[in-house]
Amino acid sequence: MNIFKAGPLGPSLAPRIRRSKSLFRWIKPLAEWYANIAGYRQMGLRYDDLIVEERPDVKKAISRLPAKEAYDREYRFRLASQCSIVHKSLPKEQWVKPEDDVRYLTPHIEEVVKEDQEREKWDTIAVERK
Repeated sequence: MNIFKAGPLGPSLAPRIRRSKSLFRWIKPLAEWYANIAGYRQMGLRYDDLIVEERPDVKKAISRLPAKEAYDREYRFRLASQCSIVHKSLPKEQWVKPEDDVRYLTPHIEEVVKEDQEREKWDTIAVERK
């Protein structure tokens, strides 16, 4: 039995951890601690901002973002770049809160991957003559 769920971003144990309440209660504080120590929230970034943009499916997903979300993404990148240049993080009141760190790009990536898989399936279909 394969315990990893293979998604567009690779294998993940997350679905299995979410199903187990005791395991979820144990892992959740560690995940929050790790997200805080990673430092991307202190720079004003969200988790989905860290996904590598060079992949074709991610490029297509970014192009499908609503205009406001695309603008906000660019603003977060510029703000993080400025923080990096001056070697300081944002003031604490400007940090991204955990409840605001939602997946905004991942659903679009999953949709693109499903479309590509369906296109691949239809492009490689074999037609048999009777």
